[in-house]
Amino acid sequence: MLTQTTTRVLEPSDLDAALAVLDREPVANAFVTARVRAAGLDPWRLGGELWGWYADGMLESLCYAGANLVPICATPRAVRAFADRARRTGRRCSSIVGPAEPTAELWRLLEPSWGPAREVRPRQPLMVTDRLPDDVTPDPYVRRVRKDEMETIMPACVAMFTEEVGVSPLAGDGGLLYQARVAELVGSGRSFARIDRDGRVVFKAEIGAATDRACQVQGVWVAPEYRGRGIAAPAMAAVLRYALDDVAPVVSLYVNDYNAPARATYRRVGFDEVGAFMSVLF
Repeated sequence: MLTQTTTRVLEPSDLDAALAVLDREPVANAFVTARVRAAGLDPWRLGGELWGWYADGMLESLCYAGANLVPICATPRAVRAFADRARRTGRRCSSIVGPAEPTAELWRLLEPSWGPAREVRPRQPLMVTDRLPDDVTPDPYVRRVRKDEMETIMPACVAMFTEEVGVSPLAGDGGLLYQARVAELVGSGRSFARIDRDGRVVFKAEIGAATDRACQVQGVWVAPEYRGRGIAAPAMAAVLRYALDDVAPVVSLYVNDYNAPARATYRRVGFDEVGAFMSVLF
């Protein structure tokens, strides 16, 4: 038994203890919880390591170390321990993402050795709802993307990613990993779009992470020529209906604080701000 404070890479036998920590905050932790429930704690299947921080023999905090570095239920002492481990292993992630306070402290400790970042987004409101709006009719033209529509949806996904993150997802491996992720979401019925008669994507969004307690909407995008026409709120209401009916009882998302139109749309369909995330992009 671990009798002092320590940090180590969790093993498959630690799964139940890890899930107990993740389940403390089912909305904020949906991304990592979904991965762990699907893949377990084997690093090859998980796509990264899950670090555990122990105090008095009890697992108190976690940190997912994969393509993203994600502090989970991280106390100040745990954040310091995770920063020490991250410095020793070197930066392998493309971003640090998580609840704003521990993520800010983690970045403060890592910036001297990992910086500079390409961009820091210190406050991204976390928004949640568990019901459909009474006064917004879901757009009947928003539907699940079919598997034979990959060529239709992919340009919209690339445009959204490039606009949101500031780099193209096609860089590096030519987009193979990104295309595989889009195909996974389409194949699992978690990609939604409104496509016009000419085969152009007007609106699209995905349910990126899903557990039995919460799911997270991501990749919300309206084609530039359709912006300002009142399309987003009914389209989001349609995605929300699918999510609540088929996926989870609580739906969340996080949004850049400077994106006033998006925040207004999400409030319009019933999302409330319950916290904030922070992202550090490399």
